[in-house]
Amino acid sequence: MRPILLPVLAAGLLWNAAVQAADSAPETASDPNGTFTFQWENDAFAATDRYYSNGVQFSWLSPSRPPSAMEEAADLVGFFLGPDSQLRWGLALGHTIYTPEDTETRTPDPKDRPYAAWLFGALSLVSYDDEVLNTVELQLGTVGPSALGEEVQNNFHDLIGDGHAEGWDDQIKDEFGANLIFDRKWRAIELTGPRTGLRVDVTPSATLSLGNVATYVAGGLMLRLGQNIDSDFGAPRIRPALAGSAFYDKRNGFGWYVFGGIEGRVVLRDIFLDGNTFKDSRHVDKRTIVGDAQLGTSIFFGSTRITYSYVIRSEEFEGQDGLSRFGAASVSWSF
Repeated sequence: MRPILLPVLAAGLLWNAAVQAADSAPETASDPNGTFTFQWENDAFAATDRYYSNGVQFSWLSPSRPPSAMEEAADLVGFFLGPDSQLRWGLALGHTIYTPEDTETRTPDPKDRPYAAWLFGALSLVSYDDEVLNTVELQLGTVGPSALGEEVQNNFHDLIGDGHAEGWDDQIKDEFGANLIFDRKWRAIELTGPRTGLRVDVTPSATLSLGNVATYVAGGLMLRLGQNIDSDFGAPRIRPALAGSAFYDKRNGFGWYVFGGIEGRVVLRDIFLDGNTFKDSRHVDKRTIVGDAQLGTSIFFGSTRITYSYVIRSEEFEGQDGLSRFGAASVSWSF
């Protein structure tokens, strides 16, 4: 089966489940608030301008409902559900940009990362309880000139008075993209200080992504220290990444935490390095094993959560000149 077929077949099932979830008769919600999140990831936060250059994502996640209020969604992700699970559905719109190290030449080095952009929409179903978070996410979009990477990057550079990236004429060609992602996180260790109220948790994660844009398996571990950290499962990130939860429970009041995490990925397909699936295009020899390390902080008060992460990513292709570094910020509103 071609790598694009499984995500496309899943699209109808996920869409139907989400529609049923949205239209189902209301029941008492565990958390009656939906969550809107804006995420921005950029290498300028780390004073660099290469490789993973920029990522932006807007997302909405619904209020929670018990599975009986979303019967078709519950049937679809039944293997994810626990006895006390809640369900949410979500929509997202995202855009990412990748560039070589040298962006000043009009003829990029064929051994350097190709220019590429990914413009996508996403539909997700989330089930969770106090201990486990499960996500099924379908991403559909386009790579190539239609993803508008050149326009977004160079217009932003005009805005901040920076020079243009000159090699976009040699970017990866247009191709429809589809990814189907399964992700599970669980709180393996939870400790609370008897007097301070400080809490520590350790959260392992496992991820599988299938599609013509990205096919990989990943495993990660996150350590958090703070107050009211059970309000979420960590800071949200744009995939591929050690991502937390797009939602948080504002009813727990003020909270904060600092965190550190690592994730390793076995990469079988990366269109931004391998090039187009069905036609010849720029490409480099990717590395199969890729790792991320991140440190950050999160604070939530009232209806607002603010997070920031500093990320170091291992070399992703043969001949890459050093590690990638970038920052990831997000603002969420629960209402």
